[in-house]
Amino acid sequence: MRLFLYEISGWLGYLARPQVLIQVLVGMALFASYSIWIRPRLLGRGHRLEFLGSLGLLLTLRLSAVLLGWWGLPNGLAHYTAQLFGLWLLLALVRLLSRRWFRDEAIERLYTQLVRPLAVLVVVGSLINQLDSLIDVGQIPLITLFGEPLNASGIVLLLTIPYFLVVVSGYAVVVVGSLLQRLLGFSSSTRVAVELVSRYVVIALGLLWVLKRIGLNSTALAAVAGGLSVGLGFGVKEVFSNFVSGLWLLFEGSVRPGEILFIDGDPCEVRSLGLRAAVLWRDRDNAELVVPNQDFFTTTTTTYTGSDRLRRSQVEVSAAYRHDPDTVIQLLEAVASSTARVLLQPAPKALLLSYGESGINYGLRYWIENPMNNAGIKSEVSSAIWHRFHEEGIEIPFPHRVLQQVVHDQGRQQPAEEIAKPNSEGP
Repeated sequence: MRLFLYEISGWLGYLARPQVLIQVLVGMALFASYSIWIRPRLLGRGHRLEFLGSLGLLLTLRLSAVLLGWWGLPNGLAHYTAQLFGLWLLLALVRLLSRRWFRDEAIERLYTQLVRPLAVLVVVGSLINQLDSLIDVGQIPLITLFGEPLNASGIVLLLTIPYFLVVVSGYAVVVVGSLLQRLLGFSSSTRVAVELVSRYVVIALGLLWVLKRIGLNSTALAAVAGGLSVGLGFGVKEVFSNFVSGLWLLFEGSVRPGEILFIDGDPCEVRSLGLRAAVLWRDRDNAELVVPNQDFFTTTTTTYTGSDRLRRSQVEVSAAYRHDPDTVIQLLEAVASSTARVLLQPAPKALLLSYGESGINYGLRYWIENPMNNAGIKSEVSSAIWHRFHEEGIEIPFPHRVLQQVVHDQGRQQPAEEIAKPNSEGP
């Protein structure tokens, strides 16, 4: 660690030299002028004008480096700054052109998660290489881990490689999954399962490579693994159980992204299956439910997409006793067949369910293609039944309440009494 601090003090001494300080101040002044006066006037006027403004700054940086050389001053750092800004400007150009073929959200996510962190590493590494030898700096020992000295390059690998493994694997497995789906012809839910399992495997192998690359003691690692197994048994057993349950669900195929499950009385679509929990989307209130993976092994879950996505729904309605049941049944089946999102095969079926106090109770059963649309389609069918009954003069009965007054012998009026009577004659 002392050697590393000594190297840093040497870099600061180099930057404090007047020839270098002039280049730093000139670059800072140009960037500050662009940020304060020019860039605010270009914002909101289109990406092309913003890019042209950045291109003007690049030319100004190049010109300042040339002028410093004409005046007999060192200009290596100025040229280096212009090169880095030119590289960043090239990435901005690629980003601007990519908007023609890809969505803005996907481009922003790629730049935020991958391009910008990678650019920061390149800038830091190249700057260290300008001030010193990057290889020599990487060999400086900093700390001792599990009895083995860990140098600067090992620490950088330990801090950066796991992050890039998580990010890059997320994009790589999508490409691999799409290719396998085209070659093998499996479903989209199976493709998502293959992508998730492949990502876990890539991350695990990458972490093992990093640990081996930095030279950690295998015996110490085995001891740590044994300690972690004890910790899993007492402290984080639920997390580990959910992780194993998630992998098992993926291989079993009962819970996959795209499946529709019946949770707490509502159909919910599985959006993702993660390490700890599954994220489900509920249509009626646009809410996302986070359900631990282990719950699917301990509770009964109804699925609407196990073998297919068809679902049978039912609307119940009553008709007065004076109407012919056969006529009502035919009318209900005709209403369902004429509703837009009701499937014609299997054909809708109306049934006489029971004889009620006010009328005869019927049930109209029909099939729909997407279980998530059940509430909306049920409303459409119920509304169509009301309008068709009104057109055909079929009465939907409802009970009436009759108020009776009882007069006492002494002429005092007692409170009114409510008596509910069934009525099928309408209002």
